[in-house]
Amino acid sequence: MFNTNTINRFQQLDTPFYYYDLDALRKTLEACRTAASKYGFHVHYAMKANFNPKVLDIIQSYGFGADCVSGNEVKAAIEHGFGKDKVVFAGVGKSDREINLALDADIFCFNVESVQELYIINDLAKAKYKTASVAIRINPNVDAHTHHFITTGLDENKFGINTWQLPDVIKALKECPNLKFLGIHFHIGSQITDMEVYKNLCTRINEMQDWFNDHGFEIKVLNTGGGLGVDYYNPDTNGISDFESYFKVFSQFLNVKPGQEVHFELGRALVAQSASLISRVLYVKNGLKKNFLVLDAGMTELIRPMLYQAYHLIENLSQTESEETVHYDVVGPICESTDCFQKDVELPQSHRGDLFAIRTAGAYGEVMASGYNLRDIVGSVYSE
Repeated sequence: MFNTNTINRFQQLDTPFYYYDLDALRKTLEACRTAASKYGFHVHYAMKANFNPKVLDIIQSYGFGADCVSGNEVKAAIEHGFGKDKVVFAGVGKSDREINLALDADIFCFNVESVQELYIINDLAKAKYKTASVAIRINPNVDAHTHHFITTGLDENKFGINTWQLPDVIKALKECPNLKFLGIHFHIGSQITDMEVYKNLCTRINEMQDWFNDHGFEIKVLNTGGGLGVDYYNPDTNGISDFESYFKVFSQFLNVKPGQEVHFELGRALVAQSASLISRVLYVKNGLKKNFLVLDAGMTELIRPMLYQAYHLIENLSQTESEETVHYDVVGPICESTDCFQKDVELPQSHRGDLFAIRTAGAYGEVMASGYNLRDIVGSVYSE
């Protein structure tokens, strides 16, 4: 990913920063759009993965919609050209202010996550003499077989409406004249690479669709959510997720009726491989049992390894020709013991000032940065 000219460019810049390979981003977006278009599927970009302004502008240019989980994400989506008819608003805790903002923007749909929320959106819409389109987010109790911090589709999770609550949903929809029922919504987790999981999801979606039909509700939209994973271990050889297999599963196993739309909400799979966190070695600490590389980037710049025990490939860009290797704990400068990117990783013998790349950081990287320890918020550099 990094040629000599790019590395020389990095040498002139203050670190840490996120480096965006915009060509890689465009290739990924094109692969997704091509695979989805075979089946007439609609893709919404999950903005929580990365809302870097330049990234949003590029994604919007490919015709994707926007999946938002806050009022400010709704606002940003519209400001960056995502048509209001392609904006959906999910989230287990939408505030009245956020709902009103979305109502004023006339967005496509609210993905509703509780029975109480139906009544609240109805009341707020009524006050504005509007009708709000809603999809019911159902908790399908499908195990995504991923990290327990990022699974969202089990009974024990806070997201969505459990199946035993669906009679109350029907009652609420009948009692809320300012709501327009569009369809059903699902999202079972993140970083899913096992296509059997999506096959199981299709089975549950089909069952839920039949249940609503039996109760007199016609479904226009089947929203399957997202969650497609990426290869964190081999970003150069496997830089684009398997969109072909992903969409094919839904084409084969989802019962789509004439006139229905199938929607997806992909985030990580679209942006993760487009960025790396670039950092420098501040100190090399050699001990009897441990060797430490202390970088100038830490959990304030990329918290995933500390929060989810997530793996990111770590590369020394300054020592690509070195044959001597050392096992290091690669850590950051933050005053927390958890501020460690990876333990006991084999790397070329490294020195103060060496440039490092922490790969596949385009999703849930820059957007989760903080100013803890009063650190500067990390900046961005682009390939063009």
